Amino acid sequence: MNREAALCLGTVRPGFSADGVKGLRQVEGRTVMIDLDADAEFLAPLLQGVRIFVGYAGWSASQLDAEIARGDWMVFPSLTADVLAHARIDLWARILRRQEGKLSMLATHPIELERN
Repeated sequence: MNREAALCLGTVRPGFSADGVKGLRQVEGRTVMIDLDADAEFLAPLLQGVRIFVGYAGWSASQLDAEIARGDWMVFPSLTADVLAHARIDLWARILRRQEGKLSMLATHPIELERN
């Protein structure tokens, strides 16, 4: 785990595109990965908001794909609003509530199992 690394996700403003913009890489829809070494003054007018994640733990080649195939991860479609959700919002529960069937029930699962 590298605690000195940081990743930055953001959303471009409606009507803007990340295509060809130095410092932005489109992830999906309006969601972009932002190069933290890029010119912030240049990028700021294009962005609706950003979220910085501090710390990085990488995977070996194909490790994440294997973990997903094994069912170790739940992968769901995202919404642009998820990227900028306020810190007080339980994003995990919000995303699970959008799912169909029994998966949506996981939204009510306590974060700390011993409190169940």
